[in-house]
Amino acid sequence: MELTETSELYWYAIHVRSRHEFKVLDRLTNAGIDTFLPVVERLSKWKDRKKLISFPLFPGYLFVHIHKIYDTMLTILKTPGVVRFIGIIPGDPEPVPEEQIISLKKLVESKESIDPYPYLKEGQRVRIKRGPLKGVEGILVKRPGQHILVLSVDILRQGVSIKIDASDVEKA
Repeated sequence: MELTETSELYWYAIHVRSRHEFKVLDRLTNAGIDTFLPVVERLSKWKDRKKLISFPLFPGYLFVHIHKIYDTMLTILKTPGVVRFIGIIPGDPEPVPEEQIISLKKLVESKESIDPYPYLKEGQRVRIKRGPLKGVEGILVKRPGQHILVLSVDILRQGVSIKIDASDVEKA
């Protein structure tokens, strides 16, 4: 793994053990590492009650904002629950583009109903031109009677979708 010290911070996706996302998030945050775990709330129903439960948008993954320094990456890898950094080449972490993280944060903060969506690479890229999600880019998908904006996170090969009015988007 070729790691050089740099002053720039990059976002990296890390793979964590199943159902350990929140534990790893707490451990890394307590270690002073900037983390981001996109979560969505879902209403869970039992026989006797209903409750809003937070679920990771990308189960098994979270993001860290760090310098590409061997010691920092080793600290993360030694954290209980962390499996590995995500990259195209095994052992060589690939940064997640800042724009994708910013767009994910806007989607999560909007409190709109967002759903995981199969990863898409092809299709028309669009940008939301008005409203609280202004500037978010993604791929416009048409379903019967509705339009959906799909935001793809390339490194994870996953995406999220949100219902949107087609008149609110422009070609990116």
